[in-house]
Amino acid sequence: MKSSTGAAPDAHHLRDVPAPSPQEEAGYEVLRQSTQYLSPADGESLRAAFELSRAAHAGQFRRSGDPYILHPLAVAGILAGWHLDPQALCAALLHDVVEDTETSNADIQARFGPSVAMLVEGMSKLDKLAFATEQQAQAENFRKMLLAMAQDVRVILIKLADRLHNMRTLGAMDADRRKRIAAETLEIYAPIANRLGLNDVYRELEDLGFQHLHPHRYQVLVKAVNAARGNRRALVEKIKLAIEERLRQAGVDALVTGREKHLYSIYRKMQEKNLAFSQVFDIYGFRVIVKDLPTCYLTLGALHGLYKPIPGKFKDYIAIPKANGYQALHSILFGPQGTPIEIQIRSQEMHRVAEAGVASHWLYKSGDESLDEMQQSTYRWLQSLLEIQADSKDSPEFLEHIKVDLFPDEVYVFTPKGKIMALPQGATAVDFAYAVHTDVGNHCVAVRINHEFMPLRTQLRNGDHVEIITNVYSGPQPAWLNFVATGKARAHIRHYLRTARASESARMGARLLENALKALNPDGPEPDAAAWERLLRETGTESKDALFTDLGLGRKLPLVVAHQLLHAQGNLGGAASHPQAITIRGTEGVAVELASCCHPIPGDPILGFIHKDRGLIIHTHDCPAIRNFRADPDKWLDVEWEPQKDRLFDVAIKLVVANKRGVLGRVASAISDQGSNIGNVSMEEEDGSPYTILYFTLQVEDRLHLARIMRGLRQLPDVVRIFRVKGRKDGRAQAQ
Repeated sequence: MKSSTGAAPDAHHLRDVPAPSPQEEAGYEVLRQSTQYLSPADGESLRAAFELSRAAHAGQFRRSGDPYILHPLAVAGILAGWHLDPQALCAALLHDVVEDTETSNADIQARFGPSVAMLVEGMSKLDKLAFATEQQAQAENFRKMLLAMAQDVRVILIKLADRLHNMRTLGAMDADRRKRIAAETLEIYAPIANRLGLNDVYRELEDLGFQHLHPHRYQVLVKAVNAARGNRRALVEKIKLAIEERLRQAGVDALVTGREKHLYSIYRKMQEKNLAFSQVFDIYGFRVIVKDLPTCYLTLGALHGLYKPIPGKFKDYIAIPKANGYQALHSILFGPQGTPIEIQIRSQEMHRVAEAGVASHWLYKSGDESLDEMQQSTYRWLQSLLEIQADSKDSPEFLEHIKVDLFPDEVYVFTPKGKIMALPQGATAVDFAYAVHTDVGNHCVAVRINHEFMPLRTQLRNGDHVEIITNVYSGPQPAWLNFVATGKARAHIRHYLRTARASESARMGARLLENALKALNPDGPEPDAAAWERLLRETGTESKDALFTDLGLGRKLPLVVAHQLLHAQGNLGGAASHPQAITIRGTEGVAVELASCCHPIPGDPILGFIHKDRGLIIHTHDCPAIRNFRADPDKWLDVEWEPQKDRLFDVAIKLVVANKRGVLGRVASAISDQGSNIGNVSMEEEDGSPYTILYFTLQVEDRLHLARIMRGLRQLPDVVRIFRVKGRKDGRAQAQ
């Protein structure tokens, strides 16, 4: 947001820079007045940082025409309001110096120490690197900044202050850049501010982003709110006086203030619920600040005696704080004339945390437990960024995962030991499993929600009791990516699938090629290193492992590669035979896929089909889906089950049962008695029919295990008929 009239001098040319102008000196004086909490020595460092920044930015101006130095002064002033330490304030003054001038990070480290240099480095963009697209450059800059933030949260505090001042002065930019920066602010920076508990910054960034992204809608809403404010002023004052009088009667000393919803939250509510402005009643609310935690609940009881609470509209964020450390009691009451009133009740310490968020670590070092909990929560989130980065293939993917994770609303669920966990709205049992531990997520196979088996894709609700069941032989499924809601789960699933797919496909490809070589040249020697080198050179393949991976994923046919390899060796003698059957355990993971159309299980006669990019897919011999391919021998392989099984397999069954009370429970109990888990259940019921059709997805060891289950079910007097389901096209009874 600047223009330049010439090259800026570096740190070694301070003597050539004229004295500060009155405007620059006045800007520094405002900062000095707001940093009275610093020691004299820290004040001298701050002045030195100002002089270096002023010298480095000499000749640079913002698009508004102001000297550029006024921007870092304003950023430092915002941080001074949070009482940040002198290193952060110096870094704020210098945050654009390395990026935009000749001054190096080594110069800054030599003059101000490694802490300031690290913060400035975390703020600097990667302009000197070449990226294919602007989106890739933006993603890499975000990745760099967020990883620096994971090491030191002051990086993001400086960046948020920087973005806040840029948004306040965005009017000087052209329309296209205004909209791009505003959209980026709403998409990334405002949610980060909310996630860190910086409520004032969050609200202002949202309103400024709304103003520049949708200027016409913003102006219309401003006029509507101003008109409503005038119309409702008398009612709001009447309610405020009634609240204060009731609290005096209850002996509660409290500060009661009117709280107006910020514009973007009103706009978002109108959009999400398709409401007209006149239908948004809770534009005004009231905040009640009391001395301590017990008084919060006493206040709640007094106000519920004044106005009736609306059922289901009470939230206790004191007992269960938000993920960003926020604590308060929220209740919506029926006010005069039936007007809904939103009440927020906080203690003084809760109010400080709510307004300053993670910055309250510097602003209020009171030893309050709520601050410690908030810092721990923030630390856990920052560490999760490092995990996501480790599992992300590139910067755009990392940014995508972070965006997914910046949900403003949470659901709170309980572990089997009673621990509370916060997850974003829409989170599923798989998200919960990864939130507990990466290994739990990677090996989860089933979930009990409120002590009942449910599909892993089930979305969690507030208060759910969640227990994950794992199996060391199971791994993440690609279908999970269609329903997980957290960046951590998505990153771990993708990482597992990438690494597992490559290694497992390579192992399967080696087995397929070995089988094909034995069929073509049963008595000949194995190909030597020279033959392999020639084959890799002719096919343009990097390595044997890469070739094996292509074979395992179906990108190359084993018999074709075997011919090429034997030709490279000059050995095509011997009588060819039919390839031996490939043995399948069913635990190979993503390299071998058990077809969902027929759910093969050990004991079923099976065929393997090579599918490009999906590898080896196993079907039953009689699966209708493979009829068109049976005539093409290049497409299929003989496969057979290994005798030793060490996993459970999904199988679908259909029951026709008498339409009686409790029949579902009796059937489920009989299945459980045979040692099988129920993955999914659904039913069909025709009006007036004496029978009901039940569809189950069961987990079994093999055909014998399934036969025992079906035999036990046939003994139930309510079961009329029972079949195994194969090849249904409507998807009923498929594993969820």
